[in-house]
Amino acid sequence: MNNLLLQKTEQYLHTLCNKIPNRAVGSPGNIAATDYFRESISPFGWDITSDPLEVMDWNPGIATISIGSETLQVKASPYASGCESVAELICVSTIQDLENSDVNGKNLLLFGDITIEQLMPRNFVFYNPEEHRRIISTLETKKPSCIICATGRNSSLAGGAYPFPLIEDGDFNIPSVYFTDVEGEYLRKFSGEIVKVKSSAARISSRAYNITALKKSGKKRIVITAHIDAKKGTPGAIDNGTGVTVLLLLAELLSDYTGKYSLELVALNGEDYYAVPGQMDFIRKNDGQFGDIALNINIDGQGYFNGKTAFSFNGLSGDFKTVFDEILESSEDAESGPWWPQGDHSIFVQYGVPAVAVSSSWFLSNMENQTITHTEADNLSIVDFRKVLKTAELLSLIIRKMTL
Repeated sequence: MNNLLLQKTEQYLHTLCNKIPNRAVGSPGNIAATDYFRESISPFGWDITSDPLEVMDWNPGIATISIGSETLQVKASPYASGCESVAELICVSTIQDLENSDVNGKNLLLFGDITIEQLMPRNFVFYNPEEHRRIISTLETKKPSCIICATGRNSSLAGGAYPFPLIEDGDFNIPSVYFTDVEGEYLRKFSGEIVKVKSSAARISSRAYNITALKKSGKKRIVITAHIDAKKGTPGAIDNGTGVTVLLLLAELLSDYTGKYSLELVALNGEDYYAVPGQMDFIRKNDGQFGDIALNINIDGQGYFNGKTAFSFNGLSGDFKTVFDEILESSEDAESGPWWPQGDHSIFVQYGVPAVAVSSSWFLSNMENQTITHTEADNLSIVDFRKVLKTAELLSLIIRKMTL
């Protein structure tokens, strides 16, 4: 193993996860991260472009619920506006109850079945179940003054956070807060009484960037992606500092690349953001050109200290699949994994592009119950730096063999 590259691996991750305290889209830390990515790649001879994105930063402020002289500390739902709502408390646990209840102008507590999984943002185009759309539409029609969400854990959609925010949507304009399902049980005792919900959360207009590094070498492209943003309040080590670091290492490992495919390294901005602006901008930028993309490789959740690196395939065939199979078969650190849709690789699959998702086998096996991502536990203590570098070296070898 190259010790100098290992030192760079540690340096990249330390900067992204420790030195830059917050990579949430539109935040100063997010802009600092994309600046750092661009500056780190610039010595290696890639053509670099920055695509600006109009986004929303957000200040969570302080949120409370008051009943008489008692005050409960709660959290403002991400990207919700602030409020000061004094109104009757109405409690609802199902869609049917919501549709049949008069909640206009009331403080609405959602609990139970209706809060089992995080609601997809109202304008999220990639995955938006009819049931979620029905709930959002009903809430917007019924117009409660404020929504109080009592939630448990929803690892597959909302990461490891407890409680998770039921609503995370800057396009949804009814103020909302959230707390645990246990606290929700307590608040239900005050159904029909007047409660006060106060939140100082604030939306902030901002800007973010996608960064693309190109090695022009042929009409067909291999696009290698990783999202550079992280959830507010988390270091974002596995999600997704390690993926960005693999891109940075590949920029150096492939600096002399002259194969038959063009290569793009793309730091996408917004995978952990309600409006996925970087992904939507990438789609607009590549409108009518997805047929030129021979393969997508997306890195997300890679480098966990426990278990191997997982390579999951969708639509791969011919020489590409042969090369991956041969190299993975001889690797002690990597293996084939099950397909999973919760990542930027799904964009490419929807447009008919073969895709490889690179993650950690442990995460794929524990996606439904892990308690790490989207929390402060997603820090460098869970990262195996050597695995991150080995994945970059493996991908460099694969790309060179596929493009001879």
